[in-house]
Amino acid sequence: MKVDLIPQGCRRHIRRSSLTPNLSQADSCIRSSTGTFTGSASRALVTAAAFLLSAALLLALPGCKSSENTEPASPASPTPGTSTSAPVPTSDTIPIGEFCSFTGDTATWGTAVDNGVKLAISHANAAGGVLGKKLDLISKDDASNQEQASTAVDALLGQNVVAVLGEVASTRSLRGAPLCQAKQIPMISPASTNPAVTKVGDYIFRVCFVDEFQGKMIAAIGKDILHAKTAAVIFDNSQDYSKGLKDFIESGFKAGGGSIVGERSYGSTDNDFKGQLTSIQGSNPDVIFVPGYYKQVAQIARQARELGINTPLVGGDGWDSPELTKIAGSALDNCYFTDHFAPTDPNPVVQGFVKDYKAAYGGMDPDAMAALGYDAAGVVVDAIKRAKSTDGPALRNAIAATKDYPGVTGSITIGPDRNAVKPIVIIKIVNGKFTFFKRFSTPS
Repeated sequence: MKVDLIPQGCRRHIRRSSLTPNLSQADSCIRSSTGTFTGSASRALVTAAAFLLSAALLLALPGCKSSENTEPASPASPTPGTSTSAPVPTSDTIPIGEFCSFTGDTATWGTAVDNGVKLAISHANAAGGVLGKKLDLISKDDASNQEQASTAVDALLGQNVVAVLGEVASTRSLRGAPLCQAKQIPMISPASTNPAVTKVGDYIFRVCFVDEFQGKMIAAIGKDILHAKTAAVIFDNSQDYSKGLKDFIESGFKAGGGSIVGERSYGSTDNDFKGQLTSIQGSNPDVIFVPGYYKQVAQIARQARELGINTPLVGGDGWDSPELTKIAGSALDNCYFTDHFAPTDPNPVVQGFVKDYKAAYGGMDPDAMAALGYDAAGVVVDAIKRAKSTDGPALRNAIAATKDYPGVTGSITIGPDRNAVKPIVIIKIVNGKFTFFKRFSTPS
């Protein structure tokens, strides 16, 4: 029987005319294609296929150009979702992994985080690198999908990264975290606020606040800024983030003397919310809390206004995306949400970051996801310097010891539960623009 060691379906990843043959995809494809073999047969096939794949790669490279240039791409022209290095990093680089939603429903978040991470890596490398080596960012796209998040992290760990950055969505972070914990590779989520994320294990961290704090602050906006006595809540019952934040908002609002007069849910693929909104309208709340993600929040706001509901809406950091007001139009004017960062914050550290970001990305303002990506990478770089090592346990201990790190999203101290102790920002939407309202350290 003839066995084709590089299956036809995998050959598309290796093209003689390509300047950068996709070795990682070809390798994954070959392993998948040989999955029907077992034991020594499978190992022999994979080894032989890998040899032929290496030969094909050498033939595909033009002339004698070296493949050892593993410098990250310039942040001025980022290529989301792609690795900046060969699958096996060279000895003169330190590989850092990143998994993000470069495509799918939350693609704006993945792109923004990646922009921030790349800017931080670029700054570190321009300053001479770390431990005498350049940092090498390896990025994987999880397509806004829970199952693909696991696949992305598994691929990163297979490329011997020393740390993993990601994800934004708590549900996807919860898929990747157990894999990092099992391999004793530190993982830092830039923006997953669900408390369960860092409870996975002692190698899992975050540089954002947690939903218990955020929920209290969202409730405080209703109580102290809008002077609301009654509230309704509409939330996504398919997202851990939304369900958890909803509970903290309700408990915080009740603790402040308020009453919850209505609660309705939706699914992550829904786009018609008029049934839930009509039900809420009948309870006539003073405020409506919407702890969801930006696309559906924007649709909820538009449909609420179409129904004649002019009640202010209040939400959390899941609102942060340029797409929010593009979809909602004026429907969210004079509404509020909690966040990690505001580009209009007058803090000099913030304004320095904004200046650098605009210079790197064609004048574009950074959002909170970009700032959190920058801080997540910065905390890893700082920890490697202090650990004087990229060994998993040593790096984990250094991250855990982070104190008063001067992040652009605020001073960051990692607490005993591996969560960031830091302030929160209140954003008010005015004429379709996010405006800095106030920074708080604790609820009033």
